[in-house]
Amino acid sequence: MQSVAYTGVPLLATAATWFLIFGLCSLILCCCCCCRRQKKSYGYSRIAYALSLILLILFSITAITGSGFLYTAQGKFQVSTTNILEYLLNQADTTVEKLKDVLVNLVAAKEVGVGQNFLPPDIQSNIDILGNMTNISAMIPKIKTQQSSKQIQNVLLPVRQVLNIIAASMLLLALLGFMFSVFGLQCFVYILMIIGWILVTGTFILCGISLVLHNIVADTCVSMDQWVENPTAHSALSEVLPCMDNATANDILSISKHVTFLMVGIVNQFITNVANNDVPPNAGPFYYNQSGPLVPILCNPLNFDNTDRRCTAGEMDLSNATQVWGNYVCNVLPSGMCTSMGRLTPTSYGQMQAAVNVSYTLYHYGPFLVDLVDCNFVRETFSDISEDHCPGLRRYSYRIYVGLVMVSAAVMLSMIFWLVYARERRHRVYAKKFTPKIYSQGV
Repeated sequence: MQSVAYTGVPLLATAATWFLIFGLCSLILCCCCCCRRQKKSYGYSRIAYALSLILLILFSITAITGSGFLYTAQGKFQVSTTNILEYLLNQADTTVEKLKDVLVNLVAAKEVGVGQNFLPPDIQSNIDILGNMTNISAMIPKIKTQQSSKQIQNVLLPVRQVLNIIAASMLLLALLGFMFSVFGLQCFVYILMIIGWILVTGTFILCGISLVLHNIVADTCVSMDQWVENPTAHSALSEVLPCMDNATANDILSISKHVTFLMVGIVNQFITNVANNDVPPNAGPFYYNQSGPLVPILCNPLNFDNTDRRCTAGEMDLSNATQVWGNYVCNVLPSGMCTSMGRLTPTSYGQMQAAVNVSYTLYHYGPFLVDLVDCNFVRETFSDISEDHCPGLRRYSYRIYVGLVMVSAAVMLSMIFWLVYARERRHRVYAKKFTPKIYSQGV
């Protein structure tokens, strides 16, 4: 960061040099004008007059172009920065919402049971512990990103206002200076030169700051590329959108997979032991007059060790199981006995449906949880910013710098030629006025 800050030193030195030299020259010129008592010489050069006018027009056009360049560049830079911040906040919000969905479904899994079967007490206890740990952790990316966004916006808004004022002021100064010089209003030219002296000094200072800003933007984009390659490295970027604690993320992933495995097992256990079992009427709660085609069992997408498992023939996928099972629901009496063919009561079907919804949601968020463990979601975020937003951000920050340099240099040189042209114009008018008299006297 220090090396980047030094890149603006030459322009700051230029501002200081301009301020001192122009101020000193102006002071010496004033002293000379006040102390000289002899008759003024009104030498006139057509070349100097024409050349000063041409250069004055050229530098005035350059100042106008630079002001327009500066105004458009800072507007686009502001838009590009806002888009990046909105993207970061959206990524943080998405992460938080997905984590909340996982936690909500884990908590819901404690209450879901099919028949008389529920999750084991130790799993329910682990869910409670994990929920208490993760409620705070889930909000960390969002909170830190919002803080960073507010800090950046608090800096950018005043900077944009200052740049707009500078662009308008320098444009007005260049136009007024040109008009006053052309019309020979030398007194007003002197006043504008004092104002321009201060404005040019301030603009050169802003040039140095804008160059530092451009280099910071470029270095930040490079840092994003480096962080994508090595996400474990600690840097300022890791505070903007931090990775979730690896141990916590692993715990969420492990428990989510285990709950998915157990919930599917509970559903299949009910189907096998109760729904598809033709038990006698004296079997108690296991008998409700179930009959008809057997209910297909649910495909468990995981093995006991939480590794992925392929479904076998006849197993129902989590995504469409509840629709298929709807064909196996019977009509029931208030006592719960089936009065029509079917192996599932509306109550047991509702329990199975709730279990499947929880299992499907937890399994669906598996890739997201893996990304949390590997920090892929942060890596993808920074990679997208680097590819989609960094080129424009670098381009617009550089244009701001170029616009400021154009305006500063053009107005600085214009101020010199304001004096030159005003002097040559006054001498030209004097020469035209007195030359005929001289010729007539000579004749």
